[in-house]
Amino acid sequence: MILCKVTGTIVSTQKNENLNVYKLLIVQPIDLNGKYLGRDILAIDQVDAGVGDTVLVIQEGAGAQQILKRKDVPVHTIIVAVVDGISVE
Repeated sequence: MILCKVTGTIVSTQKNENLNVYKLLIVQPIDLNGKYLGRDILAIDQVDAGVGDTVLVIQEGAGAQQILKRKDVPVHTIIVAVVDGISVE
């Protein structure tokens, strides 16, 4: 799993018919202090996240298909949780 911040949304006039029911968001990996790492990632939103939310993302096609309970969706990255807080000791 990757800790990310939602930085934007994707609006598409055309997309795969199996993706029509899913919202697409742009996320960027962050460290535990909220500092941006790496580059933007396109992810399917499964948890009703929004811009500015900290989220957990998985990047594995088979895992994403299992979460969606569909094998006909061409997906690699999916948002699986909205993070309410982080505590590091």
